[in-house]
Amino acid sequence: MSDYTDISAETSGPVMTITIRRPEAGNKLRNRTLSELKDVLQRFRTDPELRAAVLTGEGEKFFCIGGEHDEMSGLDYSQVLPIIDVYELIDTIAKPVVAAVNGYAVGGGNVLHNVCDLTIASEAAVFRQVGPMVGSFDAGYGTWYLEDTIGRKRAKEMWYLNRKYSAAQALEMGLVNEVVPAGEAVTRAQEVAAEIATRSPMAIGGLKGAFSARHSGVIGQARMAHDQQLTLYLNTREAHEVSDSFAAKRTPNDEEFWS
Repeated sequence: MSDYTDISAETSGPVMTITIRRPEAGNKLRNRTLSELKDVLQRFRTDPELRAAVLTGEGEKFFCIGGEHDEMSGLDYSQVLPIIDVYELIDTIAKPVVAAVNGYAVGGGNVLHNVCDLTIASEAAVFRQVGPMVGSFDAGYGTWYLEDTIGRKRAKEMWYLNRKYSAAQALEMGLVNEVVPAGEAVTRAQEVAAEIATRSPMAIGGLKGAFSARHSGVIGQARMAHDQQLTLYLNTREAHEVSDSFAAKRTPNDEEFWS
């Protein structure tokens, strides 16, 4: 997977590690970065050998400090930064994504790690929302999911007051799952991802679908109904008999449903 410029993707057994590679720009997400993330996440989704992913930023200073918006002259989608597409992919792919936060996770970067299933943070990590300070906001994943993670009052505090939170504070708030020494976040996240990869993939997928369905509504329900329930149903005697009877223009034999 060497056809990327803003990211890299490496695999080790069932785990893919995706790295945002723009440290000189704070690992900000520009259009190209997000297009590459969308592509690699689709590859991750459809590769049967891959069971979990790690998402991180290059270097030890930045995980990601948000989006790099071009000046806009209208609302046509060629000018809209496709960051929501990436959040949605991470949230709805039926495989876990573990964030390895190695440094600053600010703005869209804080949303990005929070949309991931689990977060492993370096002790040097810093978490912050700055929207109202810089003329921006996130009224979707960045608010609803943050409220789910740390509670309504803390989420509003984070958005309204724009304070910096250390890794230790983030752990106490429930914003991250684990804090490790500086330089060890990626390795630890890979270990966690590999452990999850030993679990039942269908069970993990069902759980992830159930978690995301609360906010994603019809998409979350459709993921469970189509990707899991329908897939299993199509292999049943009942489905085969109904299909065969339709093709033969006869009434289904319901005794075949249970035999």
